[in-house]
Amino acid sequence: MGWLRDWRRRRILARHALDERLWRRVRARLPFLAGLTAGEERRLKEMAVVFLAEKQFTPVRGAVLAGADRLSIALQACLPVLELGLDWYDGWVGIVVHPADFRVSRSETDEDGVVHEWNDELAGESWPGGPVVLSWDALDEAGSVAEGGANVVIHEFAHKLDMMDGETDGAPPLPTPQARREWIAVLDRELERFRRALDAGRETFLDPYAAEHEAEFFAVASEAFFESPHALKADFPDLYGLFRDFYRQDPARRLRT
Repeated sequence: MGWLRDWRRRRILARHALDERLWRRVRARLPFLAGLTAGEERRLKEMAVVFLAEKQFTPVRGAVLAGADRLSIALQACLPVLELGLDWYDGWVGIVVHPADFRVSRSETDEDGVVHEWNDELAGESWPGGPVVLSWDALDEAGSVAEGGANVVIHEFAHKLDMMDGETDGAPPLPTPQARREWIAVLDRELERFRRALDAGRETFLDPYAAEHEAEFFAVASEAFFESPHALKADFPDLYGLFRDFYRQDPARRLRT
């Protein structure tokens, strides 16, 4: 029923114009949007309008979201799919925003049948088929274009892309089995190189959390691809090329050093 979805989205755009003053104010807080062409800016704004209409924002535990806050989340979420399309975010609607980092209870049964329970404190979380959960404190830190730039929105929405094929393994849906094999080969090689650098005590601009597993490496590196592209390209050129081909964007070209 793609025609019905497209018709609904055209109606949304016809009925909901983006306030230009609000756009300029929010864009100024997100310098990694610099360098977009006029056509790219227009498409990003249109995608954000549709995103805001199709997704349900739920602030919890006293969090308050103004219009600028919702637009900021929408623009950051839509940037990775600017050339892929909003269909990549189909199948779920919820975005939950906490005022600060939040705790999630975890449990795991080991090989001896013993259940281990603990609490994780998180800035964001994505559930397969479920909502994206974000911390407002972490959201407020996003936007810098520098080495080590962190972006919880891009991070969690990269997880959403990764989950689209039913597995959270650092490999989003790819067009052919060969493309998937090539992706896994590059990602695994670069992840192992990153882990060796950490083990050797060498400094890296990527968050060490990226070494946890392939899914986190993909999400953390995706943050860097859009916020710190020159650093990612310098340290992980093969990974940068992989992401450039997948996202169909070249942030290192459009962002000044």
